[in-house]
Amino acid sequence: MRSACIDIGSNTTRLLVAERAGAGFREVLSRRLFVPLVNGAGRAIDPETVTVVASVVAAHAVVARDCGAERIHAVATAAIRDAANRAALCAAIERESGVRVRILGDDEEARLAFVGATGTLSDPPRGTIGVVDVGGGSSELVAGTVAQGVSWYVSVRVGSGVLTERLVRHDPPTAAELAALRAEAAAAFEGIVAPRAQCAYAVGGSATSLRQLCGDELNPEAFDRALGILAAWPVRDAAGRLSLARERVRLLPAGLVLLRAAAEAFGGLALEVARGGLREGVVLEDFATRAPG
Repeated sequence: MRSACIDIGSNTTRLLVAERAGAGFREVLSRRLFVPLVNGAGRAIDPETVTVVASVVAAHAVVARDCGAERIHAVATAAIRDAANRAALCAAIERESGVRVRILGDDEEARLAFVGATGTLSDPPRGTIGVVDVGGGSSELVAGTVAQGVSWYVSVRVGSGVLTERLVRHDPPTAAELAALRAEAAAAFEGIVAPRAQCAYAVGGSATSLRQLCGDELNPEAFDRALGILAAWPVRDAAGRLSLARERVRLLPAGLVLLRAAAEAFGGLALEVARGGLREGVVLEDFATRAPG
């Protein structure tokens, strides 16, 4: 039994094809293409980007079908959720790919990120777990338990793409730009106090990319070390040294300061970089609704 998820994010369109394996899944294939969805005049995504996104999703759908996926789920997050022309964009995607797009509310986005993060743990704790999902257009903080699911979440309309476009003009970013990023990140989470959690996990493109710099644990020392490197290396050099796409590296300083601010909302807990996130949550929920065959 195979299922696929195409996650149309604010910066990256990702494909996951997975097959059921016991109570979990085994990854068959994973791909990603960087396609920024910046809302322009009137908060509409420009027609050229609509064409590109529809083409990328169609290509992902072909790959998923070739891999034997019985179901293909396409989900969209903040950039499309907030776009004035979201209906036209979703229609273009369905026309090109044959796949209907499900626009996630921030509550669904938070829940699926939690399912994906906790559902891929080999030995999940019984207590309260925190999950931080920093995307390009929004950031979600989630808390809950494996047994009971999500009990609390908050979504803020600030992501790595939003902050980068607003505040970063130099390569590498200047000290003043880094200070502005920190101030904006702190303001975004000001007054948010998450439930006391036993542990916390980070999901999303920024978190997984930071694994190259910090390893699996994002603590204050790791954040400082990573930001120091990103402030010293031009994007081209950092991308080559870290084997990351230049577009992703450009967004990392903003993603990093948002992750750190989110960790503070969880009482300063170190964030473990999770193995699963939104896409994994979608396929896990799909498998849970289908009887093994």
